[in-house]
Amino acid sequence: MGTRIALVRHGETAWNAEGRLQGQTDIPLNETGRAQARAAGKRLTEHDGGWGTLVSSPLGRAVETAALIGAQLGLEAVDPVVGLQERHYGDGEGRAVVGMPRPQIDELLLSAEPEAEVVERGLAALVSLAREYPDTDLVVVAHGTLIRLVMSVLQDCSHPRLENGEIVLTDTCQLERTTARRDSAPVH
Repeated sequence: MGTRIALVRHGETAWNAEGRLQGQTDIPLNETGRAQARAAGKRLTEHDGGWGTLVSSPLGRAVETAALIGAQLGLEAVDPVVGLQERHYGDGEGRAVVGMPRPQIDELLLSAEPEAEVVERGLAALVSLAREYPDTDLVVVAHGTLIRLVMSVLQDCSHPRLENGEIVLTDTCQLERTTARRDSAPVH
């Protein structure tokens, strides 16, 4: 197994609680989100070995989640990584989609950043971090859609929606295998 990577979804915001698409709109954590971030940090302290590097998306909800996790782990986050930002939802940003019919959601998402682009920048960010911090276990605080899409590619199957504060573990071996497979795939 390679270097461990813990992908953590940021804690809850008011928009999460209201079922709104946030995307790259910078909404802060609410009190529930802060508690979720502290709980994620506590869960990470229970994993074997130590975590060496903490990094986040530059969006405030991820930065604050990382700071709260860092307090639990005794780590300070390094500079945020733009490639870890959430998917931009275009006209859907700020819209409440809970209970909305799927065709209406699909219409909103026509102006959103394509999922393939989210995957490419997410994988590129993780590969860059793995190269920049070799032989150190990484805690990466990011966003639900980005993590779900990247994990779907890494595991070569669909990945379920993540809850706020949820942790998903992967490693650099899985990342390297996936990027090698994608690099060698024929272009159609």
